[in-house]
Amino acid sequence: MQEGRNQVKVSVIIPVGSRFADMGALYPEYRAGLEALDMPYEVIFVLDGPRPGVAQALRHLQAAGEPIVVVRLSKAFGEATALMAGFEHARGSILLTLPAYHQIDASEIGKLVQALASADMAVGRRWPRAGSALESVRRKAFHAAVAWLTGLRYRDLGCSARAMQRRVLEEITLYGDQHRFLALLADRQGFRIAEVDIHQSAKDQFRGRYRLRDYAHRSLDLVTVLFLIRFTKKPLRFFGMLGVITAGLGAALLLYLAGERLLFGEPLADRPALLLSSLLAVVGVQLFAIGLLGELIIFTHARDIKDYKVEEVINFPRDPTVPADDEVSQQRVHTG
Repeated sequence: MQEGRNQVKVSVIIPVGSRFADMGALYPEYRAGLEALDMPYEVIFVLDGPRPGVAQALRHLQAAGEPIVVVRLSKAFGEATALMAGFEHARGSILLTLPAYHQIDASEIGKLVQALASADMAVGRRWPRAGSALESVRRKAFHAAVAWLTGLRYRDLGCSARAMQRRVLEEITLYGDQHRFLALLADRQGFRIAEVDIHQSAKDQFRGRYRLRDYAHRSLDLVTVLFLIRFTKKPLRFFGMLGVITAGLGAALLLYLAGERLLFGEPLADRPALLLSSLLAVVGVQLFAIGLLGELIIFTHARDIKDYKVEEVINFPRDPTVPADDEVSQQRVHTG
């Protein structure tokens, strides 16, 4: 449904990275799912770097009369940056992110949009989920680590199908590979998140293997998100805890060595334990100092930091027979 494009309701953002499908086959599926919404929509493809094959396929779709927008980035910046670039060109009050490959059944798109009636963001969960036993174990281990570190439980953060109110991306800035953790970052801001079961596409036949470097990157991304969620405004709790533990271990070892020297006459020269205990004590103090400096920086910029969202403001109705404060002051001026 493309009538009334000046009043676009749904903006669909499709970032195209290193993995993508034949757009001539994928786009008609998405278009059928979007038409079922019965809402004015727009489709924005964001090419994350030079993708000549995809660009040519999209030009053919545009030449065939398909009203799609193509945004091409100068180089590959990552899917999170591509999503933010698409958001800058989006006009709808509802944002819908979809993968550039077959991942979900396009007929299930409506479930995500409908879930926004009671939530600010809806994330898809592919169910029933196809895949090998190894993939299932890897997926469960990843989400168990997320739940343990953040206290938030999701079952398919790897699904790229999401629907959200526009204000979600107005409050959150993504970079790097943080798109996988968009639900976690939105939850931190106080947005209501719903996880919706949607059918996996029968064409989702990814059989590639992840390299060890990919696992290392995901682990570091998870640590980054953990810090952003739990310690952004409380760095002393993170660095202070590490510092106290490290310095405590160093101090305990130093006391042990001092006791050996005083009570049993054990020499301290040429003992690696003395160097280790001294190093632990110094590093612990430095970590604590880093956390304290972080607290001081946040304190000086506290007025400019907003990490909350006002859901609603309800004012009591004013009695029309009682003049407002400005009216009372004006009366006093005139009568005085």
